[in-house]
Amino acid sequence: MRICVVGAGYVGLTTATALADFGHDVQCVDIEQSKIDSLHQGKVPIYEPGLEEMIEKNCKEKRLHFSSYVEESIRDYPIILIAVGTPSKEDGSCDLSFINHVVKIIASTISDYKIIITKSTVPPGTNEWIHQTLVEMGIADDFFDIVSNPEFLREGSALWDIYHPNKLVFGTKTDRPVKVLKNLYKRGRAPYIFTSLTGAELIKYASNAFLATKISFSNEMARICDAYEVEYNDLARGLGTDPRIGRHFLNAGLGFGGSCLPKDLSSLKHSAISQKTETKLLDAVMEINHTQIELYLNKLSTVLPELLGKQITVWGVTFKPGTDDQRFSPAIRLIKQLVQKGCYVHTYDPMVQLEFSGVSSYLDQYESVCNSDALIIATEWDQFLKCNWLEVKSRMKGSIILDARNCIDGKIVRKQGLLYLGVGKR
Repeated sequence: MRICVVGAGYVGLTTATALADFGHDVQCVDIEQSKIDSLHQGKVPIYEPGLEEMIEKNCKEKRLHFSSYVEESIRDYPIILIAVGTPSKEDGSCDLSFINHVVKIIASTISDYKIIITKSTVPPGTNEWIHQTLVEMGIADDFFDIVSNPEFLREGSALWDIYHPNKLVFGTKTDRPVKVLKNLYKRGRAPYIFTSLTGAELIKYASNAFLATKISFSNEMARICDAYEVEYNDLARGLGTDPRIGRHFLNAGLGFGGSCLPKDLSSLKHSAISQKTETKLLDAVMEINHTQIELYLNKLSTVLPELLGKQITVWGVTFKPGTDDQRFSPAIRLIKQLVQKGCYVHTYDPMVQLEFSGVSSYLDQYESVCNSDALIIATEWDQFLKCNWLEVKSRMKGSIILDARNCIDGKIVRKQGLLYLGVGKR
């Protein structure tokens, strides 16, 4: 199949590359010329394990192409997959200006039947609006089909997720594109879920809302465990063995971040309010997440009451391990609050260096702790779990280790003469 993927961001680039690797002829287009130039030079603008090698392979085998000629590509390819950004506006609603721009290009270039697939995460009703907009612009119904095909990719394992999906969701208005859609991906045993356009949109939002709810629930339970001096990890293991609950997304810590969960919760809340529907549970989920930084700073203040002038090292800047994505990172929120309280902050992250006033970034994790009063684990990178705590102790001025991801074995840390702190950790 010949597919034009519009948007060379995280979702667009990983999806285009995987589709090419499945054997399709894929043209990935973006209006940002510098991004396309970099891709032509073999420079991948995002970090995702295995992506660079897969791009090189499929470009060499002439299945994957990159171009900034958006209009021509949309005109020439029979399948258009929209993967442009849908960022949050200041009021929490979803900015659909990039989607709107693509729809206008499609309307101005369409001359034969096209399957138009929306991969971008969009508010409920968006794909119905796309369909209606094209009709109002004079495009006959039999010239196109709109498909809502939300992505369920995890940063750091996106290619694995595309190759091993647990489901494939398609929202359609007619049965015409179904045969093509079934041959789009290599799905293994993943079930197809066919639903309405708006149904598919809501499946995506509901999935992320539920995952965020599990995280905030876990963090609230960790607070209760902390009050009773109970090990939260024991509680999480007990919950995880229950098949009705499952073990995933039960880790307690600084809270959720990244480009999806915060944005999608805000957009879903805004969409519900527009339909005069209350979102009390979503409100609580976001409130708990928002207060996690304060919770850990309060924990730190129990052993370091005066933060002004103190040197604090923070290990981890990205919102999760396995990615270079800093968007909505709880670690960065924590760092900014430490700076506001007058701390001298040192940071280390294996993927990125933080450029922020009042922050010194290091290329070596052990150099970053030299003469620090406290060390905070803010992202659970594997090398932090396996670090040499005796080396850490020898370089630090103080002895405080604040585990803000509940990922470190406190007993091992304490054996080296360090003071281990966590929430719901003994």
